Amino acid sequence: MPFFPSMPDDARNIHAWGFNPQRYKYWPKLAEGIMRGESPLSLAERETIAAYVSGLNACGYCFGAHKAVATEHGMDPAMLEAMVEDVDTSPVSDKLKPILHFIKKLTLTPTRLVQADADAVFATGWNEQALHDAIAVCCEFSFMNRLMMGHGIAPLPPEVAAKRARERVKYGYLAMAAMERGAENVEGLDAATQDIVEQNKDEISNF
Repeated sequence: MPFFPSMPDDARNIHAWGFNPQRYKYWPKLAEGIMRGESPLSLAERETIAAYVSGLNACGYCFGAHKAVATEHGMDPAMLEAMVEDVDTSPVSDKLKPILHFIKKLTLTPTRLVQADADAVFATGWNEQALHDAIAVCCEFSFMNRLMMGHGIAPLPPEVAAKRARERVKYGYLAMAAMERGAENVEGLDAATQDIVEQNKDEISNF
């Protein structure tokens, strides 16, 4: 159960944002840019990093939610579980492993990062933009993990996580937030996204 008596037993991120809607109206646009904007990292790779950071932080809510999104993008759920235990023995691609090693240090022991950690990423063919984007995903989910865990928000039931993952892949972060919270509570909607929201808002379930 959440730590806050005013929150429902099945609280999720929208309830945490509800304490200051004006502050969090800007968050979905940032999330859309980090997770779905142009990047050398694929959508699946970014969702994998999101799940990994959340797993390292033991945030059941974000790990379950983004493991489901990564699975929708074609990642093996067993691999996503295994990588949190040990990247090297998991079936993660060899090219992604140096990024995950870097992200693990950034998440758990950031003061121990050294040039060699970045060089290992570059040695496998990733450019500086790719590493920057991986760092941005790590930053986003370090924030979200603490926000969810600080409020005592429990993991979503697997069937709910799977349904929301399908919606996330279909609509994206920005449009989905506007459908859930009302377009007036989300900053940065362009005309195309507004159309998506208007046409599909009744399909999004508020769990």
